[in-house]
Amino acid sequence: MLQAARVLGPVDPYLIPALDGVAYGLLLFVAASGLVFCFGVANILNLAHGLLYAIGAYLAAALLDGGWGSLLLALGVGTLAAAGAGGLLAGLLAPVARRDHLTQALLTFGVALAGGALLVTAFGPDSLPVRIPAALDRSVEVAGHRYAAYRLVFIGVAALIAVLLWLAVAKTRAGMLVRAAVDDADMVACLGVNPARIRLGVLGAAGALAGAAGVLGAPIIGPAPTTGDTVLLLSLVVVVLGGLGSVQGTLLAALAVGEIQSLGVALAPTAAPFLLFAAMALVLAVRARGLPGRFLRLRPGGST
Repeated sequence: MLQAARVLGPVDPYLIPALDGVAYGLLLFVAASGLVFCFGVANILNLAHGLLYAIGAYLAAALLDGGWGSLLLALGVGTLAAAGAGGLLAGLLAPVARRDHLTQALLTFGVALAGGALLVTAFGPDSLPVRIPAALDRSVEVAGHRYAAYRLVFIGVAALIAVLLWLAVAKTRAGMLVRAAVDDADMVACLGVNPARIRLGVLGAAGALAGAAGVLGAPIIGPAPTTGDTVLLLSLVVVVLGGLGSVQGTLLAALAVGEIQSLGVALAPTAAPFLLFAAMALVLAVRARGLPGRFLRLRPGGST
């Protein structure tokens, strides 16, 4: 669970946890958005998605040395490595791509277990520290309080990623093909575009998003043997709360989860571990699909 950032001086009991909730929520959005596209476009339930985040987080711990160059290197290597893992996963899933979600879940869960074991073998069984650039390893003043500079920068970067993701899907030819594949994959095939290549590209892009989230989010959800499981669980909660295939709902749900996790500790410490799942149970009970509004919807057999 997200820990409130260190604050120097008088502390508003809600401001800092609220900022932490925004950072945590945007991190979950970047990580969970790949899961949305795996289901919405490829119609694949990918339980190895948390592993892709963990790959980025572990590479961040291994490559970051406190300099800007190492951050760029880690971001590039982590993104490419997770994208490659996503492409490899697409190859493993090809024989079962048209089968039921239970079969896909069993296969990807097995991949997650094997991949997690490989990461522990390579990096050890302990949590690893992450060295961020020295210029960001400090606190800055926010409304009269001191707050971690890295988290403020991360909020801006993650928000930029969210905007670029929307532009890529809504305004580019590749995004048009992705949306068309959701509506009618057979028609896309008739136009000379192989849906299997779209599926490969989607899984690779989902891996890249998760890997980038792992590198940038490593100071928030750091590399540890349980990191993949934690990110997968929270991503599934975000996707379920936001509605399977709804990017807008995913964004709103991720921010809500971040605030529940952070403000819950400040408002009700003893009940905090149960608030998130209580909220999920409530949403499922009333069959909610997220807040009103239209950002972009990707649903198997649905429309954009």
